Amino acid sequence: MAKWLLIDGFNLAYRCFFAIPELTRADGFPTNALHGWVKSIWKLEDQEKPAGTYVFFDLGGSQDRLALHPEYKAHREEMAEALEKQLPYVKRLTRAMGLVMVEQEGVESDDLLAAQAVSLARAGHDALVVSSDKDFAQIIGEHVSVLLPPPTANPKLGWRALDAAGVREKFGVPPSQIADYLALVGDTSDNIRGIEGVGPKTAAKWLQAHGSLEGVIQHAADLEPARFREVVASSGELLRRNRRLTTLNLALPVVPPEAGRPQLADLYALLEELEMRTSLADARRRYEQPELF
Repeated sequence: MAKWLLIDGFNLAYRCFFAIPELTRADGFPTNALHGWVKSIWKLEDQEKPAGTYVFFDLGGSQDRLALHPEYKAHREEMAEALEKQLPYVKRLTRAMGLVMVEQEGVESDDLLAAQAVSLARAGHDALVVSSDKDFAQIIGEHVSVLLPPPTANPKLGWRALDAAGVREKFGVPPSQIADYLALVGDTSDNIRGIEGVGPKTAAKWLQAHGSLEGVIQHAADLEPARFREVVASSGELLRRNRRLTTLNLALPVVPPEAGRPQLADLYALLEELEMRTSLADARRRYEQPELF
């Protein structure tokens, strides 16, 4: 069986945008995220040598989660205009580089990616999820791992694989309890409110003792510290709703495991249009002399 890269598109695009100083075309059009995008994709493919690469983008958000929680992700800041301008080119470059782009109206890209990863794993493939989003820790298993980006404070560490043992070390719970864990502590990035005052160590301790979020709710009277007993007992509805919000939907349609093919004429034309001359030269070497890579 084969190895596949599954890229959280917006997560990587944001990283590229903020990681690279401002770059523009001669007419002032921003290109910093585009430079970072191309170089990041090539670096990941050289490092992991996958059979193919999928890239997942949001297209309208999660209607199911919004129905449960109208304030879901509502407080997120507006996307920077300079990044918004570059996104259509990110997608065009993605296709031209021969990557498989996946997006679906009204369905969150995290769910599409998770469903794809688990489907590949069930078929015996290895799925490497490229994202810093902690939600993906819940699908890590024998054939699914997460590639975490280099930390800002120490970029020389490079992309690092997070496996099930790493999840336990990082969060204090196994992948199967991550959705429960997030339901308890909340997730500020998604505007999900947990139990106020309950931090990672307390949530992990409760889940270790009681096995699941439902177990924690049922044993609210036994929880330590005692000050949380009443609030947990009265927050069952909130916590169960949180768990529905934090659980990735694995029942979505998936794309067949087929590698895309670079569209070289389109890629070269795009890089020329964007005045990305170094990347254009690199692309010609990469695709016309693949033995060098």
